[in-house]
Amino acid sequence: MSNTQNEALEECECTVPCDTIRMVLHPRDKDLGGFSVRRSLPTHQAKMIGPWIFFDHMGPAQFEPGDGINVRPHPHIGIATVTYLFEGEILHRDSLGSVQAIRPGDINLMVAGKGIVHSERESEKRKAFPRTLNALQLWIALPTEHEEISPAFYHYPSDEIPTTEINGVSVRVMMGDAYDLHSPVMTFSKTLYAEAQLKTGHTIELPNAQELGVYVVEGSLQAKATELPTHSMTILDNPKGVVVEAKEPTRIAIIGGNALGKRYIDWNFVSSDKERIELAKTDWKMDRFPRVPGDDESIPLPK
Repeated sequence: MSNTQNEALEECECTVPCDTIRMVLHPRDKDLGGFSVRRSLPTHQAKMIGPWIFFDHMGPAQFEPGDGINVRPHPHIGIATVTYLFEGEILHRDSLGSVQAIRPGDINLMVAGKGIVHSERESEKRKAFPRTLNALQLWIALPTEHEEISPAFYHYPSDEIPTTEINGVSVRVMMGDAYDLHSPVMTFSKTLYAEAQLKTGHTIELPNAQELGVYVVEGSLQAKATELPTHSMTILDNPKGVVVEAKEPTRIAIIGGNALGKRYIDWNFVSSDKERIELAKTDWKMDRFPRVPGDDESIPLPK
């Protein structure tokens, strides 16, 4: 995933309800030419939730033949990226030689570590037809002892992601442990990523974590006396026993884990060390990063 904006921090409306709920963020839609993206992390009000440092919701977008996602090769350091689709398909290629189509329910985990380059496009076959794309793009900051590990790429098909039903609520645990499920997806620190789909009136108790975020992909929720509308991100601290109720058919994404400490972010680079980011910027300008095989395009460093 690329940060398609020059600035990583996003302006975001924020409300502060009560006790366990630290804040509710209301990200703004940004038109990126034919489709909307809304960023919940990082914002001026909240930089991270546990190890999660970047959270974009892309779409839902309707593309006509010939149009679509076409993100040229770009670099990352210091993070692992997660791509998750509700609808559509994205073709991932990277400087390790990985070529992988990601489809709804799959998990692509790309570990940038000391440096990786990748592109996100759509196949020419798919671009020939009208289609929908609806996806989440997330970054996990790596612990300091793993920030400079060798890059790697892992793909987990949808049928490997554990699923259960709790009182009529469908739950998937994509990363970490929750609801007596354990995900096979690699983690580097205490990390949680799950989703739940609720029918009107159904409830679910949120998993406990040092820090937790609940993003409403579609629909709306009630948590105690607080309304959580579509596309809101609610941040909770130690939310043991917090129950949410669906006011209409609702899908939520749950992210969380243990805090890692301060991280700096500049374009697509994340590090606990500002000087490391400056080195990465210079390396990209001087063409010192590895290339994506067969793809000579690139996104220049923003001014």
